[in-house]
Amino acid sequence: MRAFKRWLDRSLVGQAALLLVLCIGISALFRRGGHPLSWVVNGVLYTVVALAFVIAQRRRATRAAGTDARGVARLSRMIRHREVPEEPEEREAMRGLVTDQLGRLEKGRRWLPYWIALMVLAAAVTVVAGAMSGSLVFPLCFAAAVAVYCVWVLWMRRVAMDRFRFMRAALGGRGEPSGALGA
Repeated sequence: MRAFKRWLDRSLVGQAALLLVLCIGISALFRRGGHPLSWVVNGVLYTVVALAFVIAQRRRATRAAGTDARGVARLSRMIRHREVPEEPEEREAMRGLVTDQLGRLEKGRRWLPYWIALMVLAAAVTVVAGAMSGSLVFPLCFAAAVAVYCVWVLWMRRVAMDRFRFMRAALGGRGEPSGALGA
């Protein structure tokens, strides 16, 4: 399983294949009465859109680290496992990647309350619409899923901040920029 995860981390084709299968499955789940060809077309369309975001994010990370996609995948794995590189070039690449990711998390912090408010609003509107129609099973399940998703996003953000702060300190990075980098 570890080799599969490592291959999936490095391979854009593997990510695309997994994403395609998931998108087709989700499309089939929500459009049960539709033709299977429409599931595939929708799955391909959603995969292409998602891959555009993945490629843009990869390109940004490779520029920040000054290395190729395999190098970024290796550095990301090292960050997850809190391994500090020994080579000066690799340390500098990791420092660039950590600085970029911390900056992105700091910039996203400003929009986090608005995103959470939008998610809560969507869940509330769904519950109200369900109450008006007389069916509360799906709206309540949706609201619970939204709550779990929001908590998961906040938790993952906190874990990422802790990892990046640890790596910045371990690499001998500069001090905290102005403003706290809290979750």
